[in-house]
Amino acid sequence: MGLPIIDFIFKSLAVSAITRSARGVVALILRDATDTPTFYSYNDVTEVVSEDWTATNLQYIKDAFLGSPNKVIVVRGAAADIDYTTQLGTLALKKWDWMAIPGIAVEDVADVSVWLIARRAAKKTFKAVLPNSVSDHEGIVNFATAGIVVGANTYTASQYTARIAGILSGLSLTRSATYFILPEVEGITESAEPDDDIDAGKLILISQNGVIKIGRGVNSLTTTTVSKSKVFKKIKIVEGIDLIKSDVSKAFADEYVGKVVNIYDNQVLFITAVNSYLRSLEGDVLDPKGENTVGVNVTAQRAAWEGVGTDTTEMTDQEIKEKAFESNVFLGGNLKFADAMEDLSFEIAM
Repeated sequence: MGLPIIDFIFKSLAVSAITRSARGVVALILRDATDTPTFYSYNDVTEVVSEDWTATNLQYIKDAFLGSPNKVIVVRGAAADIDYTTQLGTLALKKWDWMAIPGIAVEDVADVSVWLIARRAAKKTFKAVLPNSVSDHEGIVNFATAGIVVGANTYTASQYTARIAGILSGLSLTRSATYFILPEVEGITESAEPDDDIDAGKLILISQNGVIKIGRGVNSLTTTTVSKSKVFKKIKIVEGIDLIKSDVSKAFADEYVGKVVNIYDNQVLFITAVNSYLRSLEGDVLDPKGENTVGVNVTAQRAAWEGVGTDTTEMTDQEIKEKAFESNVFLGGNLKFADAMEDLSFEIAM
């Protein structure tokens, strides 16, 4: 396999990246005794059979579809279930982007948060909207607005998570969730300190100029590190990171694993295709003023050889690059993700 095949695959991924980012899959877990099947997949709200669900759960599914996701999958739990272990086990084997469990009780939120964080540590790109969940993690949105009035209904934060998950699944990477308007909402319990709430990693709704909208598109991350800077607090940025991770990993698994000999020349072919793909994302996902390139991770590859007793102190970086290690492909680089315009400083001199 040479460059043309993998290059074509990456070009196709780049062309479809924005479209795919705006058409994610929502996963819902609902406790319902109306019917017996445990798994449902809907491409459109018209496919939902009303008799399969209680009125409340039917509305949750409709709420998720309001955000125009590509698909909504639903895992049914029994009304008597004491936790969500079985349903989460089902979802672990499915492909989806954003999960919500509308109506989840306070005592179950922490367990679901731990599960989601573990899945992301296992290289899944799952994300979840959980109510009042101080998870401090980029994969979990801490939705914290209550008293959400929609017609004759008033939602709690927990009950409205399906709607938020649908919005986040339907948003293109060309924009953020900040100031996304919810036209159906007539009123909310407003935050007394919205700035403080957002700084604390809460996604809240605000009332502004007569409309209800998302205050700022942030996740629950509040603790930053050298490897996980403050940009990881933004939902849009994490979506971009997940998109690139997923695309590159899938292309590598489909076209390289087990099919290509691990030598430097073949690594260069793959790296060239990846960099072409990254350049195609500039302007929407990546900032074109950034470096946005990857290459052999010399530090990691040198450490791998040192780990098996090879002295590399006299070897140049180029020599290390050309000395492929077993079946491993060590890549690294610098990417600058593009955020949305959200803050304005406007000074006028008189």
